[in-house]
Amino acid sequence: MSWLEPVPNTDRAALRFARYKEGNWSAPRTIVERNDFFVNWADFPSIVEDARGILFAHWLQRSGNSTYAYDVRMATSGDSGQTWSEPFLLNRDGKRNEHGFVSLAPLVNGGVAAAWLDGRNMPEGKEEGEMTLRYATVDAHGRIRASSELDTRTCECCTTGMAVTGSGPVVVYRDRSGDEIRDVAFVRQTSKGWTRPALVHADGWKITGCPVNGPQVSASGRNVAVAWFTAAEDHQRVYASFSSDGGTTFAAPVVVDDGKPIGRVDVVLLHAETAVVSWIEQTPGGAEIRARVVPRNHSPAPSIKVADASAARAAGFPRMTSAGKDVFIAWTDQTAKDKRVRIARLSF
Repeated sequence: MSWLEPVPNTDRAALRFARYKEGNWSAPRTIVERNDFFVNWADFPSIVEDARGILFAHWLQRSGNSTYAYDVRMATSGDSGQTWSEPFLLNRDGKRNEHGFVSLAPLVNGGVAAAWLDGRNMPEGKEEGEMTLRYATVDAHGRIRASSELDTRTCECCTTGMAVTGSGPVVVYRDRSGDEIRDVAFVRQTSKGWTRPALVHADGWKITGCPVNGPQVSASGRNVAVAWFTAAEDHQRVYASFSSDGGTTFAAPVVVDDGKPIGRVDVVLLHAETAVVSWIEQTPGGAEIRARVVPRNHSPAPSIKVADASAARAAGFPRMTSAGKDVFIAWTDQTAKDKRVRIARLSF
């Protein structure tokens, strides 16, 4: 797990990580420490391990003086994080624009796939123009290959999601049509290349600004589950949908929330037929992080309260991962005097 934290008595922040093994967390270690991170409540660093045990970390680093001028930087480690490579750029367009909302996924033969929102087609220093979705593969030496533009017009600042199926990567994201319909779309890689963008479901959410509330995806073999938030027709909902053909088609969505969702979803497959979806639900006293088991062809199980939460932006986006029959969920705890990163384990 990775996180950013301020370095006491300085203007710097540190990207740190810890590893969970045999029931215990390691001591935190620092990947990189800087005073020019782009620190954002919705767009945050990540760390993944590839099939060969190489760690890949990404973060956002300012590239200019305007508010949204920043690049995606990465580093790798071949010794479990004791040492890290020199940082390198993921986006290499040279534009002082927004590049972020990165999703990393390990590839079968080593290295990672990376999908991100890329503002290279926008005027420098301005929040106008077309945000694009891009993809590339990255190896342990920082070599960027298979760089592709997947969509020429997307929502500007909603998180992306990516998972590798038995037939290739599937990327989910919030699209943006010419008349401002911002529903969740997907693209997938096949032996013939990337498919054209298609909607997971036509919610019909028309909104003239970015809701900062993107989808997530999980895959196992050819089984895929997607979770997302929508407020189409002023009705807030968290949905989940399944695919059994590697993301070629998706079934009708299932309602996951308890009636007043804020969104900020995540999803993990427990096995081919069952997913766990998490989200933030508004309550009379504030908000809660909730999770729910969602079977493919049956009604969802009762929701589980994971923890009290804040509805404020600074509470961020809870994130999940699975290990066997356990699901670990991490979040930023805003309910105490000081911020804390907390983790819970849900056993099924």
